[in-house]
Amino acid sequence: MAEPTMMGRRCAILRAYLFTFALASFLAAAPPACALRFELQSGNTKCISEDIKLHAMSVGKYAVVNPSDSGPLLDSHKITVRVTSPYGNSIHYADLVDSGNFAFTSNEEGDYLACLWAPDHKPPATMVVEFEWRTGVTAKDWPNVAKKGQIDVSELLSLLMLSACLIRTFTYEYFALNVMELELKKLEDTIKSIHDEMFYLREREEQMQDMNRSTNSRMAWLSFLSLAVCLSVAGLQLWHLKTFFERKKLL
Repeated sequence: MAEPTMMGRRCAILRAYLFTFALASFLAAAPPACALRFELQSGNTKCISEDIKLHAMSVGKYAVVNPSDSGPLLDSHKITVRVTSPYGNSIHYADLVDSGNFAFTSNEEGDYLACLWAPDHKPPATMVVEFEWRTGVTAKDWPNVAKKGQIDVSELLSLLMLSACLIRTFTYEYFALNVMELELKKLEDTIKSIHDEMFYLREREEQMQDMNRSTNSRMAWLSFLSLAVCLSVAGLQLWHLKTFFERKKLL
C-alpha cells in the first residue's frame, strides 16, 4: 500500500510542477500594459520626447483605437508619424497610417522626438491614439527570451509517458535553470544600464558645471563692463556740467 501512495504523491507533485510551468509560460507571454493613451484632434500635432544616451536600443509602436469595434477604421482616423534625432535627422516616417512600429539604435545623444499629427477634416474628428516607447534594458523582449528558453509542454507530456520520475527531475531542474539564466540576464543588463546611466549623468553634470563656470565668468565681465560704462557716463556728465558752468561764467 505504500508504493501506490508514494506514486500518487509523485504524480501530484509533477502535476503541480506542470501547472506552475504552464502558468509561468502564460505570464511570460502576456505583454505588459505600459502604453500611453491620449486624444488627438484633426489638424493638431502632439510630440513626445525621450532622452536617449548613445548606442542605446529603442523600440516603439503606435495605433489608432477604432471607435467602432464592428466596423472598419474611418479614413479620418489616420495619422502621420515622424521620429527625429536630436540633430533633426529623420529616423522613422509613416504617412496616413492607423498603426505602426519603429526600432533603432541611437547614434546621437540627447532628446529624440516623436511627433504625431492628423490631417484637417471637416467636421473635425477626435481620435484616441495608443503610443508605447521603450529604451535601454526595457526595450528587450524578455517574454520572447523566456519563451525561447523554456521547454515545450508537449515534450514534457511525451516524457511523462516514458518515466514520471525522470520528468519530475528533468522538468524541475530545467525550469529552475532557465528561470535562473533569464534572471541573471536581466540582472546583467540592468547593471549595465545603471552603469551607463551613471556615466551619462556624470558627463551631463560636468557639462552643467562647465556651463555654470562659463556663465559666471561672462556675468563677471558683463558686470565689470556695466560698471565701467556707468563710471564713464558719470564722468562725461561731470565734464559737461563743468564746461557748461565755466562757459556761463558761474564757476
